[in-house]
Amino acid sequence: MKRILALVIPLLILVNVASAQKVAIIKSTVKFQLKNLGVNTGGTINGLQATMVFDPDKLDASTIEATLDVSSVNTDNDLRDSHLRSDEFFDITKYPSITVKSVSFKHKSGDNYTGQFNLTIKDKTKQFEIPFTYTTPTSNTAVFKGGLKLNRLDFGIGGKSLVMGNEVSVSIEVQVAK
Repeated sequence: MKRILALVIPLLILVNVASAQKVAIIKSTVKFQLKNLGVNTGGTINGLQATMVFDPDKLDASTIEATLDVSSVNTDNDLRDSHLRSDEFFDITKYPSITVKSVSFKHKSGDNYTGQFNLTIKDKTKQFEIPFTYTTPTSNTAVFKGGLKLNRLDFGIGGKSLVMGNEVSVSIEVQVAK
């Protein structure tokens, strides 16, 4: 009997974790902005791929892992986009993606959460606390909205500059099917 329980209990735990909401991305937007010559300049990075298991009632079992295709960087300026893809900035030949992996989540209030995430750009990883909202506008969809600020020099993106700011604001919105 003890052997049967030893086999059944892990199976029940596995089924419980697997029953959390697995999601498919419907739409995603990742925007970035920084000052260049004193003017806000920014763009988007597309190609978000993610594995998300997020259940507000089971935050300890929730995980988010995402990858962005850096070659999709778009600032509406082809010359600047090529420069950002070069080895001076993102070096997409050597580092084609940006990755984010959750460490933990906390519920703040209502639809407000924070997550500890490991962000990796150009093989440099830093942990960030990212505040976000999780809403369910319909029974079949959910929306994550969040953002963070990072120092581009921490990841070796570009060099020191008198005209380009170091602080980059990033906003993320992901709509998923439940």
